[in-house]
Amino acid sequence: MLRQFADTVGRLLSLTRDTQQNQADIKDLRQDVKDLRQGITDLRQEFHELTLVVQRLSYDIHRIQENEAHEREKMALRLENELLRSERRLPPGKPDSGQDAG
Repeated sequence: MLRQFADTVGRLLSLTRDTQQNQADIKDLRQDVKDLRQGITDLRQEFHELTLVVQRLSYDIHRIQENEAHEREKMALRLENELLRSERRLPPGKPDSGQDAG
């Protein structure tokens, strides 16, 4: 009878110790989960900011491509004008000296 009581008290102490350890572990795990959630929130914010940068770069690249296409078109027209002038199909252009011809 005394032995059963001692075994029961021993098991009760062991269960109490295990319960305290489990509570401490749960507290640590809750903090870990909180830290992970904060980390995920931070990553989402960084991803959003990166997405905005990529969108801006895409827009800039598109604009540069459009500008370059316009510049190529202008150069082609200038070349065509020069060729026509050299063939005497167009009168010579106005002089660049800035003087009035009059």
